[in-house]
Amino acid sequence: MVTSFFSDILSIELNWKIHIAFTLFLLTSISLFGQEKSEIIQQRIEFISEQLESEDIDLTNVIEQLNYYFDNKINLNNAQFDQLEELNLLTDIQINDLLLHIKLYGKLISVYELQSLKYWDLETIRLVMPFVKVDDKLDNIHITFKEAMKEGKFEWFLRYQTTPQEKNGYSNVPDSILQSSNSFYYGNADRYYSRLRYSYKTNISIGLTAEKDPGETFFKGSNKNGFDFYSAHAFFKGGKYVRAVALGDYQVQIGQGVNFWSGYAFGKTADVTNVKKTAQPLRAYTSVDEARFMRGAAVETGYKSWSLLTFGSIKKLDGSTVQDTILDDLEFISSINLSGLHRTNSEISRKNTLTEYIGGGNLKYRKRAFSAGIAAVYQGYDKALNRDTLPYNQFDFRGDQMMSLSGDYNLIKRNFNFFGESSFSTYNKVWAHLHGVLFSMDSRASFALVYRNYDRGYQTFYNAGFAEGSQTQNEKGVYFGTKLKLNNSWSLNAYADVFSFPWMKYHVDAPSAGHEIMIQPTYKPNKQLEIYGRYRQQLRQKNSRNEFDITPIEDVQQRNYRINLSYAVSEFITIKSRIEYVTIDRLSNEKEDGMIFTQDVLFKPKIFPLDVSLRYALFDTDSYDTRIYTYENNALYTFAVPAYFYRGSRAYVLVRYSFLRKFDLWVRYGNFIYANRSSIGSGAEEIKGSVKSDITVQLRISF
Repeated sequence: MVTSFFSDILSIELNWKIHIAFTLFLLTSISLFGQEKSEIIQQRIEFISEQLESEDIDLTNVIEQLNYYFDNKINLNNAQFDQLEELNLLTDIQINDLLLHIKLYGKLISVYELQSLKYWDLETIRLVMPFVKVDDKLDNIHITFKEAMKEGKFEWFLRYQTTPQEKNGYSNVPDSILQSSNSFYYGNADRYYSRLRYSYKTNISIGLTAEKDPGETFFKGSNKNGFDFYSAHAFFKGGKYVRAVALGDYQVQIGQGVNFWSGYAFGKTADVTNVKKTAQPLRAYTSVDEARFMRGAAVETGYKSWSLLTFGSIKKLDGSTVQDTILDDLEFISSINLSGLHRTNSEISRKNTLTEYIGGGNLKYRKRAFSAGIAAVYQGYDKALNRDTLPYNQFDFRGDQMMSLSGDYNLIKRNFNFFGESSFSTYNKVWAHLHGVLFSMDSRASFALVYRNYDRGYQTFYNAGFAEGSQTQNEKGVYFGTKLKLNNSWSLNAYADVFSFPWMKYHVDAPSAGHEIMIQPTYKPNKQLEIYGRYRQQLRQKNSRNEFDITPIEDVQQRNYRINLSYAVSEFITIKSRIEYVTIDRLSNEKEDGMIFTQDVLFKPKIFPLDVSLRYALFDTDSYDTRIYTYENNALYTFAVPAYFYRGSRAYVLVRYSFLRKFDLWVRYGNFIYANRSSIGSGAEEIKGSVKSDITVQLRISF
C-alpha cells in the first residue's frame, strides 16, 4: 500500500485541480513570519494536543494561562513557587534551583544569569523567556477598585462554525417522523459560541459563556432561552487570609488527580517530565465541557504556610431514567451521558434529569521545597445510579452517594523531586496509589519514574491520575522516562511504560497487559531549524475478532514512525513538514497500515496586521483503526486535532486579521476530499459524497 501511496493519491481525477491550485498558492506565499505571541503559544498548544489523540479536547485554561503571562511577564526576582508552576514549562527541581540561587546570591541582574543555574539548559531558558522578566521592582499586591477598572480587560468572543455538506440527521422530514425518531436533529448544523469576560491580572475574573452545539435548537423547542449551555463565574484571588473565592462555575484540582481533578491534565507526552501534575487548587471555569466542572461556591483561606480549600457544587447532569418495576414512584438512572449534546428526542429526554451534589475540603501545608495535603470529597445524586451489571463493570459504582479520602505530598531534596498521592474510596473500600520521582543529574539529563496501582473497584468520577486507560481504576503500571541533552544540537526524549489491567475491561474479556515505548531524537542546531524523529510502539490486549465459544484475547501491536521538520526560512516565514507511518498487527486481522504527509506554511507580514496558516495533506490508511491524529491551527480557544483515515487529501487556510486595535477576526476554511468513499460517516452523521468541509469564523473584541 505504501509504495503506491503518492501515485494513487495524485492520480485522483476528482481533486487534481485543487492540488495544483493549492500548491501554487503555497509557493507564491512569500510573506514572512516572526516569533510573535500567537505563534509561541500555538507551538505549546500543538505540543500538548498532539499527545492526546482525541478530536474532542478543550485546552482553554492552558491558553489563558500562557496568554496572560505573555502579556504580564513573571518577575523572577519576586516570583512565587506556584506562579512558576502555572507556566507548565518548568520542573519543580528547576524552580527550586532558581529560588535557591536568588536566596543565596541575591536578585538576578539579567535573564542571562539563568545560564548559570545547574538544572536550566539553554532550551529551557528559550522556552520560558517570552513569559518572564528580571526587574528590581516589587509587584503591587494591593488591589483598588479604581485600579482594577482602569487596568482590567474586557473580551467578547463570537464564534460561528458549520459543515456545509448536509448530514442525514438534518434531513427535512415531517414533524410526525421527527417526533417519533432518534435519527433526526431538531436544530440546524451550526455551532454558536459567545464568551464575555472581564479580568484583572490573575486576581479578578467575571464572565459568561454560552454555546449551542450542531443539531441543537436555538431560541425554540427545548432551548427557548437561546443557547443550550450557559456558564457564568465570578472569581477573586490575592487576599492575605482569604486567598481565593469562586462563585458560579469553577474548577478544583487536588494532588496528582487520583482523588479529584476537574479540567485538563497531562498524560504521557514526549516531554517526559510532565508526568508530574501541578494542581491549581481553585480557578475560574471558562470552557464549554458541559460535565467536568463545579457549579456553586468555593473559598480558599490561609495563614502563613497553611491553606484550606472548601467547595460545594450542585448541578444538573444528563441521565437515562428508568422507572422501578415494583415501586412506580421510584426512579433510577441507568447511565450518565457526558457528551452535552441535546439534538434528538432521546438526548433531549435525558437533559438535566439528574442532580449532582459535591462537597469537599483540602487542607494543605506548603513550604518552598515541601508540601503535603489531605482531602475529603463527597459526591451524591438525587436518584440512584443502577446500570446493567456485566462481567467487566461489576465493580463500578451503583447507588446514590460515595466519599473519597486522600493524602498527597511533594518533596524536593537537592536534585530529586518526590511526589505522590494515595486515595481511599468508601465505595468498595479500596485504595488507589500513585508515587513518583523526578531526578536531574544536571541541565543535560533528567529522569522520571512513576508507579501506580489503582484497584479494580476504586471509584471517583472526577479524577485524572496518570494512567494508560481512561479511568483511574483497574490498572497497575511502572513508567520510566528520560530527557537527555546530548550536545548543543542533539537531544533525546524516551520513555517506557509497562502496565496491566487486573480485571476485565470493555471489549477485553480477561485480565490483560501491555506496554508502550517512545523514542524521540531531536536535532536543533539553531533557532531556525528543528528536526525530530519519533518511534512509538504500543502493545495492548483486546478481544479476538474471530468467533469462538469463549472469546480469547490477543496482542494488538501498533507502531508509529514520524519525521517532523520545522524551518524558519527567514525572519518572517516558517514551513513545517511531516510524514508519519503507522502499522497495526493482530492475529485475527490482516496487517494494516497507513501514512500521512502534511505541509504547513505560516506567515505574518509585519507591514500588515495579518496572520495566515496554510496546510495541504495527503493520507492513505487501510481503516479507521490505522487513523492518524494531526494537530491543526484554528481560531483562538478553538481546538482541532482531527483523525485522518481512509484515502484522500486535506487542505485548510486560516486567516487572522487585526484591525482598529480592538478587533481580531479569524476565518478558517478546511476541506477533506476522499478518494475511496462514496459517503462519509454513518447514521445521522452520514454525508452523501466524498467531500467534507468545515468553516470557522470568530470575532474578538477587546476593550
